[in-house]
Amino acid sequence: MWMNEVVMQTKTLFVSAGHDHRDPGAVGNGHTEADIVLAFRDAVCEELDAKGIKYQRDGQRGENLPLRKAVQLASQHDVAVEFHCNAATPSATGTETLSKPHDYPFGEAICEAISDTMRIANRGARPEDYGPHSRLAFVSSGGGVIVELFFISNPNDIAAYYTHKRALAQAVARVLIDEVTG
Repeated sequence: MWMNEVVMQTKTLFVSAGHDHRDPGAVGNGHTEADIVLAFRDAVCEELDAKGIKYQRDGQRGENLPLRKAVQLASQHDVAVEFHCNAATPSATGTETLSKPHDYPFGEAICEAISDTMRIANRGARPEDYGPHSRLAFVSSGGGVIVELFFISNPNDIAAYYTHKRALAQAVARVLIDEVTG
C-alpha cells in the first residue's frame, strides 16, 4: 500500500500539538514539551502530505491554536490525535495513549508503532482518567486520542526520540493513514 498505490480516504483527520508557547507543558532534559510536540506534529503532517492524505491541524506549520479551539476542531472530525510527552521520575519510560474505550484499538496501534520504532516500553491504550489525568477535554469533548509519545523526563527516551524522529513520524503517519482509509 505504501509505494505507488492510491488509497481512498474515508474519514476526516485532525492532528494537534498539545502545547505551545503560551502553555509549554512539561520540561525535561533541556527540552519543552511544546517544542517537541509542535515539531513532531509538523513532521507527521509532512508524511501525510507526501501520501496525499487530507487533514486539518491546529495552526499552520510552527504554530498551534489554544486548547479550546483544538477541542472544537477535533470534535468535527472522524479521527483526531493530539501529541504530548509524559513526565515523571527519570526512570519512567514508554509510550501510551489516553482515549475513550472504543478508541483503544487505534490507540494501541499508535503505541505499537512508537514502541517498535523508538525501542521503548509500550504502556498501552488507557482511559482518559488514567494516572494523574482526569477528564481531558480533547478526549471527552473533542472525541480524540491523546498520544503520550514518551517521557520527556527520561534522558534515554529523549535520545531515542531524536535518533528515530523521522522514522517515528513515518510510523505514526502510517497508523493514521490506515485509520482514515480503512
